Amino acid sequence: MNTKKGFIPVMLTPFKDNGAVDFDGLTKLTELYIEAGAAGLFANCLSSEMFELSEEERVAVVKHCVKVADGKVPVVATGTFGGEIAKQADFVKRIYDTNVEAVIGITGLLAEETDDDEVFEANVHALLQQTDNIPMGFYECPVPYKRVISPKQLGDLVTTGRVTYHKDTCLDINQIREKLALTKNAANFGLYDAYMVHAVESLKAGSAGLSCIQGNFFPELIVWLCNNYNNTSLASEVASVQQFFIDQMDVMHDVYPTVAKYYLQKRGLEISNFTRRTGIGIFTNEIKAKIDYLYDDYASLKERINLENVLA
Repeated sequence: MNTKKGFIPVMLTPFKDNGAVDFDGLTKLTELYIEAGAAGLFANCLSSEMFELSEEERVAVVKHCVKVADGKVPVVATGTFGGEIAKQADFVKRIYDTNVEAVIGITGLLAEETDDDEVFEANVHALLQQTDNIPMGFYECPVPYKRVISPKQLGDLVTTGRVTYHKDTCLDINQIREKLALTKNAANFGLYDAYMVHAVESLKAGSAGLSCIQGNFFPELIVWLCNNYNNTSLASEVASVQQFFIDQMDVMHDVYPTVAKYYLQKRGLEISNFTRRTGIGIFTNEIKAKIDYLYDDYASLKERINLENVLA
């Protein structure tokens, strides 16, 4: 129930127009997150297009983020990409060698969709056994399929002392509350919620913070919410921010991550909106117009809540 909350951005990977990783753009993006007040960074995640990166690129991207962060904030990064547990364990070790704070396991890659909870739990414990004392976290990634960790499973995993981080995508505030209740006495563990529709409720319930795609549009606003969610003197402003996220939810998910990269271009970040992801839809003039409106709507919101010291 710590009242100090943190924003952990799910990092984008900038690419050059020829499809190569844009490390200069990644430097600028990493600095943007940190300057906005992020409490940490989640590199090599779904927003990073991790499945479209080669193994070597995944390592290089994580190394670069750790180097740019330079100890200002901790970095976590995905380390499991399917296959035999021994193979996944080897890559966990390789990612940890980049000096990340913890390595994240993708729940949907630790068991098949048809496997029951017993298989999943056995695989997770096998992974923990084969990765020495490396701090781990879990992410209920929607790709290749979403496997949500139950409150009891999370509680049991946290008792091992190995699990320090959980990015939750269950979308159910009651389940969030139950997960928090079963992990409330754990030291060095934080649950970070991805679902901005109930962001304020989740923070008040005891979540350690937020880790959401909206942070790839206006990270300073997520930081502001983490800092002020429980400020009674700003209750009206907090309610306005919460409603803003609800109203703009669909806009920010459509043709993502292209729309986020385009939005950051409008903010002055020199990156391409190139993406390696396929099947996300076409960035039409209609969608572009919606993002342009989002940009203007956010400018109005900043004035209404008197958000100061934001990036351009």
